[in-house]
Amino acid sequence: MNHPTGNSLETFVPLEFRKRGMQHFATPHAAVHDTTLLEGLGRAFYWQKLLDSGVMQSGSEIARAENLHHSVVNELLRLTLLAPDITEQFMAGKQPRKLNLMWFQRNALPVDWQEQRDILVNFDRED
Repeated sequence: MNHPTGNSLETFVPLEFRKRGMQHFATPHAAVHDTTLLEGLGRAFYWQKLLDSGVMQSGSEIARAENLHHSVVNELLRLTLLAPDITEQFMAGKQPRKLNLMWFQRNALPVDWQEQRDILVNFDRED
């Protein structure tokens, strides 16, 4: 991803794919990485770094540089407010299976880390 700063963003996420016959499979307790969610996290933390360093002045400025609607940038920036252990859980592929990036874009995220944990613990129980 190239940015107006001339820098590029590269994210490495160690994944292991296994193929058995013609089907991909995962064991019930295997980590399943949601690459869309991880990409969103990566973009959010990169954008936050641009803001913190003063390279960009606002989410709207980032949106213009990225050709995105400002709401997309602001929604993703909320991911930087996640508790560090939740971010680590996502990086390990251990997020609730029904949780995806769109959920974060459509739902308010509490700032309180314990409230965030409570949401995740109960996430797959809700239907």
